[in-house]
Amino acid sequence: MSRVLVLNCGSSSVKYRLYDGDEVRDTGTVERIGEPGGGPADHETAVRQILAGLDLSGLGAVGHRVVHGGKRFGEPVLIDDEVLAAIRDLVPLAPLHNPPNLAGIDVAREALPGVPQVAVFDTAFHRTLPEAVATYAIERDTAERYGIRRYGFHGTSHDFVSRRTAELLGRPYAELNTITLHLGNGASACAVAGGRSVATSMGMSPLEGLVMGTRSGDLDPTVVFHLRREGGLSVDDIDDLLNHRSGLFGLAGANDMREVLARRAAGDQAAALAFDVYCRRITSYVGAYYALLGRVDAVTFTAGVGEHAAPVRAAALAGLDRLGITVDPARNAGEGDRVISPDGAEVAVCVIATDEEREIARAARELAGDRG
Repeated sequence: MSRVLVLNCGSSSVKYRLYDGDEVRDTGTVERIGEPGGGPADHETAVRQILAGLDLSGLGAVGHRVVHGGKRFGEPVLIDDEVLAAIRDLVPLAPLHNPPNLAGIDVAREALPGVPQVAVFDTAFHRTLPEAVATYAIERDTAERYGIRRYGFHGTSHDFVSRRTAELLGRPYAELNTITLHLGNGASACAVAGGRSVATSMGMSPLEGLVMGTRSGDLDPTVVFHLRREGGLSVDDIDDLLNHRSGLFGLAGANDMREVLARRAAGDQAAALAFDVYCRRITSYVGAYYALLGRVDAVTFTAGVGEHAAPVRAAALAGLDRLGITVDPARNAGEGDRVISPDGAEVAVCVIATDEEREIARAARELAGDRG
C-alpha cells in the first residue's frame, strides 16, 4: 500500500492531497464553503466533488485531520464506529472544526467502504504539556467532570515545523528550543523544548490565544457574562460572536490578512488597529514563551499569514532586540523556507512552509499497515 489520500477539512475549506509513495499525484483546495456566492454549499458536497474528480485506484488509506481529540486520543487511530462516536462527543469543544472533520470522514467512509480511514489529531502533539500548563485554576471536580483543561491545537503543524527548523539550522532536534507561530485564519503559538510541546496558546478549544481571522483569542471571561446580562445575548449568540464575528473580521470587517494589509496601506484606521492588535498579541506570547523556555534557539513563522505576510513578521518581533530576536528586512522580503534574522543573531528567525498533509499521510500509511 503506497497511495494515500489526505483530507484536511477546515471551517470553510477542504484541502486534499493524493500521494503515491512520497510523490504528490494530485492536490488542491476547495474554499469559501457555505459562503454566499462562494464555493459548495457544505463540506459533504465539497468532499464528494473532490472524490469524484480523483483517480483513487489502488488507494490504501485515507488520512483525516481531526482538530479535537480530547484526553482520549493521543495518537492517530483507525476509524471505526466507536471512534467516530467519540469524535462527535467532542464537537462542543471544537464547534467550528470537528463537524467539518466528521463530514469528511462520513463521506469518505461511504464512498470508500473497503479503505482504512485514519484520524490524526491536532491535539496529540500537546499531550506532553506539563500539568501546570494544561490545568486551569478552577474547581478541580468541575474541571474533571467536564473535561476542562488546555488541549492545544495545530499540533501536526507545530510538530512538522519545529522538526523542519532543526533541519534548516543543522541542529539536533532534541537539543533545540523553538517558538513556532502558526498564523493562518486560525492562529496559535507553541513553545517546543527538545521536541516536546511545553506550552501553547490555544486551550480547551481553538478560541483561546492569538487574534485570528474571525476568533477573538484571549478575552476576559467577564465579557461573556456582561453580554449575557446587559446585552441579553444568548449563549449561542455569544458563541457566534466570538468564533465567527471577532478577530480581524470584527475589528476591520475582513478576515483575510491580505485585505487588512491593503486597507492599512490605503490609510484605513480600522485595519491599522486590527493589524496592531494582531501583532501585539503575538509579541506578548513570544516574550512569555522566551521566559518559560529560558533559552530560545529559534522563532519560526508558518501557515498562510506566517509564510507570506512580511509586515506581520516584522511587527510581531519588533522591540525584541534585547532578547536577541531581530529580523533582517531584505531576508524578510524573500520567499521560501529560510532564515530571516541577520547573520550571527542570537536567535534564528525562520520562515518555513508547513506540511500537515504529508505528516497525516505518513501516519495514515503507517497505521494502515505499510511500514516500508
